[in-house]
Amino acid sequence: MHSLGLVRVAAAVPMLRLADVSSNLNCHLRLLRRAEAMDVDVVVFPELSLTGYTCHDLFHQQALQHSAKSALEQLAHESAALFQGIAIVGVPLVVDDQLFNCAAVIHRGRVLGVVPKTYLPNYKEFYDARYFAPAKNGHSASIEIGGQDVVFGTDSLFEAKNLPSLVLGVEICEDLWTPVPPSSLQSLHGATLIVNLSASPETIGKAPYRRNLVAQQSARCFAGYVYAGSGIGESTTDLVFGGHCMIAENGSILAESDRFQREPTLLATEIDLDRIRFERVLTGTFAAGRAQLASDPWFRRIGFTLPDRPRPLKLLRGVDAHPFRPRSNDQLRERCEEIFHIQVTGLSRRLEHVKSSHVAIGVSGGLDSTLALLVVAKTMDVLGRPRSDIRGLTMPGFGTTSRTLKNAHKLMQELGTSMREIDIRPLCFEEMKQLQHSPFSINLDGLTLEGFEQRLRELPADAKKNDLVFENVQARARTNLLMNTGFVIGTGDLSELALGWCTYNADHISMYNPNVSVPKTLVKFLVDWAARNQFDGNVRQTLLDVVDTKISPELLPTSGDDQIVQATESIVGPYELHDFFLFHFLRYGTPPSKILFLAELADFDGKYPHDEIKHWLVLFLKRFFANQFKRSCLPDGPKVGSVSLSPRGDWRMPSDAVVTGWLSELGERQP
Repeated sequence: MHSLGLVRVAAAVPMLRLADVSSNLNCHLRLLRRAEAMDVDVVVFPELSLTGYTCHDLFHQQALQHSAKSALEQLAHESAALFQGIAIVGVPLVVDDQLFNCAAVIHRGRVLGVVPKTYLPNYKEFYDARYFAPAKNGHSASIEIGGQDVVFGTDSLFEAKNLPSLVLGVEICEDLWTPVPPSSLQSLHGATLIVNLSASPETIGKAPYRRNLVAQQSARCFAGYVYAGSGIGESTTDLVFGGHCMIAENGSILAESDRFQREPTLLATEIDLDRIRFERVLTGTFAAGRAQLASDPWFRRIGFTLPDRPRPLKLLRGVDAHPFRPRSNDQLRERCEEIFHIQVTGLSRRLEHVKSSHVAIGVSGGLDSTLALLVVAKTMDVLGRPRSDIRGLTMPGFGTTSRTLKNAHKLMQELGTSMREIDIRPLCFEEMKQLQHSPFSINLDGLTLEGFEQRLRELPADAKKNDLVFENVQARARTNLLMNTGFVIGTGDLSELALGWCTYNADHISMYNPNVSVPKTLVKFLVDWAARNQFDGNVRQTLLDVVDTKISPELLPTSGDDQIVQATESIVGPYELHDFFLFHFLRYGTPPSKILFLAELADFDGKYPHDEIKHWLVLFLKRFFANQFKRSCLPDGPKVGSVSLSPRGDWRMPSDAVVTGWLSELGERQP
């Protein structure tokens, strides 16, 4: 698991008994045993977990102070046989004749270091300054625990020797609530995982506020963040605690506990350190922030060794099979609406600027052209222009089916656009004759168009394949007609561009393309969303039929019963796989072997065995590298998500880059 940059972390909430250190110690040991059984690498306990946070003036009792330190030493000693990872527990410790609220970092029988709380709340229900000294009051750089010299201070980071990308920073509760939390400085000095030992009482509205703090701090720090809150056993007098635990990564909450549980809990998932490193390298402002601290001393690095963890059969965090598509229906609706607004806004701005009297769009009855047509229709509404300014062309060719042609006509008619059908077969037939090209080994000499089509119908199904000139002639004929009709709206999507599944100087060229950064898996849901939320009546029924139509460029001859024979996904592979590959490849720079591993764990309903996933991944890589020249001259179009292939924006790649290194990482050779 560590070889893939994954570390399993957990937030632990013991069933605490206030001031009962012995009971709390035993609960810690039981939770550590559970954490080891779950292959957890880093486990975090709440603030002052060995004593309880609400002991108040009992903290000044020497009996509690001595028992707390003794329990820490015993915990370190006994945990060596129970837990091979690293544990962070809360404990009050006397240092330099002052009492500090501390986090003790424990690993394999010893305390590696102690980090005191930096900021002490002393308002409303909080009275920390009554009992504790702030971290800045500490003078000693080390203290004695269990007969060993242990580093003490807020300038300590803990680094895994066998996983250098794991650098642990520690802060305590209120530290997170301040304008500049210690974790901000820790991350700039290299910390990739921040842990927070907290005792935050529950009041109305505090949980979502707390959640936002954790998510935002993980985003600002480009880090993983593990937050462990005190459980219900901490509740006393005027306060109730709920055991709120969260694990976040780069702004996203990966896991969150139910509050008010009446038993010890362990919230665990994985942090992807590779993603964190990728984001930091990619985002130059992170390094710029570090440069601002050039005069600050470096943090001390204390090393430790993680246990060897085999590659897990399943990740606790889960792997989303459709990363471009939100899981919840509410989020999906919100995402679709936002994308649609971005598309309409971008296109309306362009049309206002060019002052074109008409726009031209090819309408095939397929998903991509349907989405683009809907965007154009809504754009005309926004601009206060009649939809008749849209010059819709449907251009049936040799592979057009009656179903898609009928849907194209219905869409234009029902949306109120101008409509024209131009049969491109005569044009293409004459061009192939001029080129002296014999499609499918059919000699065109002396043949009429009708005779040629008769010969096509007589061909066996397996003979109607792999004639690129036959396909490209049709694609370019359509584009030529569109270019001479008006301001051309493109229809191709992000997934097709990634695979190069488009004809150069044909369907990949336009004057503006609102679909250019929308992946195929999301195009389908956008059309479905538009059908159910933006349109009604006959338009809705037609849109739903488009959604249900097989994806095809319809460039190869149909079957005898007027059915599509050129199913895109049977040629280039399932779009849901390619969109998965594309997301991880571009968004996080994930190496192919890790993409393969994640795809096998993703929830594809068991449709794809290992060999099939690897086959399509290899094809994705080869096609992606081979087709950059098409992406290098893309027309303008709005960026709608975190992944874009615009050569002017997110993706600049040499057209002649070689794929060999990526294939070799998968154990494949480039032919």
